[in-house]
Amino acid sequence: MVEHPLLGDAYVISHAGEPITAMSAIDWAKPTRIPTVAEPRALPRGSGSMLVNEIALRAQRAGVQALRYAGPYPTPALFATLLRSFRTTASEAEFSADVLGRAMRLARDEVPIDFTPAPFERRITAYGWIDVRDGIERAFIAGVLYDRDGTVGSLARLDGNDAVLAFGEVVWTKIATLAGDGALIGAVQPIPPLASDVIGKAFPRELKEQFAALVADAVPKPLAHDARAVILARPVVWADLGSRAAAIEGDGFALHAGWWTQLAPRGVQAFALAVSDALAVVITQLILDEVTR
Repeated sequence: MVEHPLLGDAYVISHAGEPITAMSAIDWAKPTRIPTVAEPRALPRGSGSMLVNEIALRAQRAGVQALRYAGPYPTPALFATLLRSFRTTASEAEFSADVLGRAMRLARDEVPIDFTPAPFERRITAYGWIDVRDGIERAFIAGVLYDRDGTVGSLARLDGNDAVLAFGEVVWTKIATLAGDGALIGAVQPIPPLASDVIGKAFPRELKEQFAALVADAVPKPLAHDARAVILARPVVWADLGSRAAAIEGDGFALHAGWWTQLAPRGVQAFALAVSDALAVVITQLILDEVTR
């Protein structure tokens, strides 16, 4: 255990023999708190959800009825991760209500929201792994996570037994089909390149102004003012991002051009709301990173 400047008492997390981040200390035999990982994006793909699930499993075995998060980052992304291994009656908005204030003061007190342990079982497969709870809830295929409820910032999801990439309700491409036991039916298809003449083009100022209010509504309320300022001040460019909905690139943002080619023809309102939600994820991440840097 070490004394961490952000977390206090903490454990160092290593990967391939090298320290990559730290996690606030908990009682592993009977965890009652959900810890904070200082730099969750430093964790290898899929290991963060396994860490959360192990905590849920140990709490369940110890008879702990509810845990609470105690840290400075109650973000929508963390809430989505917790729902994979816990259940709660609270909403994402309630969980993230003070996200900026907690980040600025590096809060370590509990967010007053209970999470009941409901861990999943991970099964290794020939193509990656599946997580089983109420049936197959997630599948990791060719380096991409397909989630029954979708994953924050990703186009990948499970649609019935199909692993697909989708823009809102519009399925763009099917990557694989799974049997009920998780076995592949047929082959895994590569993510196809997207051909569009908008790729590489930046949003004009007028379009960013139209999206600014929608993005402000989509981020946690404490970030609304900053989010609007950020989107107006930084470039937003259409790109082919594979399975990602949007990304931080350089001093601005990239947005998957499939939102334009696949969803825009279905209607302006659905397109605008979906694009705003996609941008809100990366803008939230950027603001919190800059606050805590």
